[in-house]
Amino acid sequence: MTRPGPPPPAPLPAADLPELVRRARVLVAARGGSRTILGIAGAPGSGKSTLAAALAEALAPDATVVPMDGFHLAERELARLGRRGRKGAPDTFDAAGYAALLTRLRSDRDDIVYSPAFDRHLEEPIAGSIPVPPDRPLVITEGNYLLLEQGAWARVRGQLDAVWFIEADHDRRVERLVARHARHGKSAEAARAWVLDSDERNAVLVQRTKFRSDLVVSVA
Repeated sequence: MTRPGPPPPAPLPAADLPELVRRARVLVAARGGSRTILGIAGAPGSGKSTLAAALAEALAPDATVVPMDGFHLAERELARLGRRGRKGAPDTFDAAGYAALLTRLRSDRDDIVYSPAFDRHLEEPIAGSIPVPPDRPLVITEGNYLLLEQGAWARVRGQLDAVWFIEADHDRRVERLVARHARHGKSAEAARAWVLDSDERNAVLVQRTKFRSDLVVSVA
């Protein structure tokens, strides 16, 4: 169960990308040559992947993005489990597999480590999609449940050197989610119904984990 805790640090605007890049470099330097893993958490549609991509571009070639979404369970498995209608909830991911990958990224500096990605057009994870070379000093991983304390998710936080939490305007976040679902095949009505039911239930759960973050990043 996620417990209440002290308030997180005061928000830093996402627009201050140079300051975020500087902080990422400080994290890497503090590891003294060991690989750094930076987590970016937040509710669905908050802008996690956008910020992760911007950081990786600014830090190139020293950073690779490894998304949590690559550990979505396949549609066939969700159907078998009776969870297709809740896709995106914590128990629709392979949380133990994700934690194991982070552990390997932390310890394996001899081989390329391959991570899965999530194809939004297919709505399926794609194995072996993202290579992380052994000399890559920074991995940025982003997802909803990096700070969750239940089940196998509880193993994730210990593998992360820092976690930044994205705090987004609620109404804009909802509209971005509706537009995303519509782009990938849902009708406007079905997209909004999914967001206001499934996505928002997950958002409430994610918001309760914010206190465990090291930095709050505010976006419009």
